[in-house]
Amino acid sequence: MSKMMDTYARQPVTFEKGEGIWLWAKDGKKYLDALSGVAVNGLGHTHPKLIKAINEQISRLIHVSNVYHIAEQERLAEKLTAISYMDNVFFCNSGCEANEAAIKLARLFGHQKGIDTPEIIVMEKAFHGRTMATLSATGNRKTQAGFEPLVGGFIRAAFDDLEAIQQIASRKNNVVAILVEPIQGEGGINIPNNIQNYLKGLRAVCDEHDWLLMFDEVQSGIGRTGKWFAHQHTSVQPDVMTLAKGLGSGVPIGACLAKGRASKVFTPGKHGSTFGGNPLATAAGFATLTIIEEDKLCSHASKMGALINEEFTKHLKDCPQVKVIRNLGLMIGIELDHPCGDLTKLALNEGLLINVTAEKVIRLLPPLVINDMEVKELAERLSQVIKNFLAK
Repeated sequence: MSKMMDTYARQPVTFEKGEGIWLWAKDGKKYLDALSGVAVNGLGHTHPKLIKAINEQISRLIHVSNVYHIAEQERLAEKLTAISYMDNVFFCNSGCEANEAAIKLARLFGHQKGIDTPEIIVMEKAFHGRTMATLSATGNRKTQAGFEPLVGGFIRAAFDDLEAIQQIASRKNNVVAILVEPIQGEGGINIPNNIQNYLKGLRAVCDEHDWLLMFDEVQSGIGRTGKWFAHQHTSVQPDVMTLAKGLGSGVPIGACLAKGRASKVFTPGKHGSTFGGNPLATAAGFATLTIIEEDKLCSHASKMGALINEEFTKHLKDCPQVKVIRNLGLMIGIELDHPCGDLTKLALNEGLLINVTAEKVIRLLPPLVINDMEVKELAERLSQVIKNFLAK
């Protein structure tokens, strides 16, 4: 019997090694990884340049305290702020920690304005993490159930609905920020109908009411959508942005970036992390960004995303139960007209790693390094699994 706490509905497989988009189980069976550790392994598995950078860092220094200056941390901060046009960054260990930092920053911003009970607008179907504050900000009652009392200070609005935001603005005077995923991941790969207009509208509301605009790019960032960050498909700049997942290519790291007045909210003692931004994690982050840049993986992700949409559309065009195929770069959702959680196990049996989110959406987050032939193989093989499932 396992001594692990029963917190995961694990699939019956253990992996032993990986290369590129492929994983091998202990029994030798080969699997096409179309999930990337849930958007973590953007460079695929055992990328040689990443392994070299990590090994070199381990041989020098793994960890020192944030009581001291950390050269690798400063180097990654310079790189991140340059590609994001943000002013500074706080490093932590995960996406929920990055979002906790953003929530704390927004609340402190509100108190500095003289607001005693600051509130943050969050979206229905959002997912921001599983700590108490991020769980409370998340828009999924199934995830929250059993953990009450939840943390207060959040106001929920429909995603991709500017009128709902305007209505809140007209009756609330203690809102200090909007926290939103430019593309909802866990919520079902939900992409605004017009992402430019939606984010631009949120920016306008925040500017009008002196709120912070905070983008959760934990899943959609680091090249996944064909840009460094999903919001860069628009002309909108946030005040705060959170990152994690693909930033360290598997080495745990999170980041909360800020710009303008938001970059001056935290002062010494207001926030911190023991492990956040240590030399190993930030060396992995810097190597990840460098490889993505050198290998032009952002534009490659955009090209592969277009191809994967085309291939699935071709293979599934005669399946009326497939409601819609949506993607931005390599964030792909195939929505069926009924629950399809069993597809995860069926795909696994066929050597494919996928998952199902929002009950009816097949979520695909393949590594950014996937190539044309691998996209076609994924689409052909998974489409057959879907057809077999729908035929039952």
